[in-house]
Amino acid sequence: MPDTEALIHAWHIEDREYRRQEERRGRRFAYTTLEPVRTALVVIDMVPFFVEANPYTRGIVPNIQLLADGLRADGGTVAWVLPARTDRTSVGDEFHGPDAAEMFRNSGGTGRLQDRLWHEFTTHTDDLMAEKSAPSAFFPGRSPLPALLQEREIDTVLITGTVTNVCCESSARDAWTLGYRVIMVADANSTGRDQDHNATLHTVYRSFGDVRPTADVLSLVDATAT
Repeated sequence: MPDTEALIHAWHIEDREYRRQEERRGRRFAYTTLEPVRTALVVIDMVPFFVEANPYTRGIVPNIQLLADGLRADGGTVAWVLPARTDRTSVGDEFHGPDAAEMFRNSGGTGRLQDRLWHEFTTHTDDLMAEKSAPSAFFPGRSPLPALLQEREIDTVLITGTVTNVCCESSARDAWTLGYRVIMVADANSTGRDQDHNATLHTVYRSFGDVRPTADVLSLVDATAT
């Protein structure tokens, strides 16, 4: 796809939400430091099915790679999470329609997990690879990711990928419920429209975690590492 077709969401958090949190806790962001070795970049569903279909998803590829390279360099973990091929269900057929349900069941592709990722990403041998059989990568019993992160004593997750208001938001909510410090990276998530993207950022910032851009997150990683 040409570079001109890659877009980044015009994201924002309303000033009143910043003020609300500042009044509650005395600062804009909950998490002002992070420990790289206890931090995981969680990359949701960045497979051809989604990347090829959406210019906003193509637009976040460079930021995700920057985050992956920066966090790895300071001892952090990168976790690539892909859609699993799930069993066909009557509920799925009823909700989506049979044709769309079958399309989504196959959205993650087949073969080795590394080979199913979008081709522009560079992975490392120490990266985690996991499938999920639900929108959330953290829903109990639907992905090995929480157990893999626990083995590495991860306490902070950086949520990136697509779709912002479906699998990424679901993952952020469940990660918070499981006790992780959650940071949703505002310019490394994507969906179809700015308004849908920003609605999720509002919800996450208000109730489940911080919302910060790539540059801020990399600054936190570098500041702690030094």
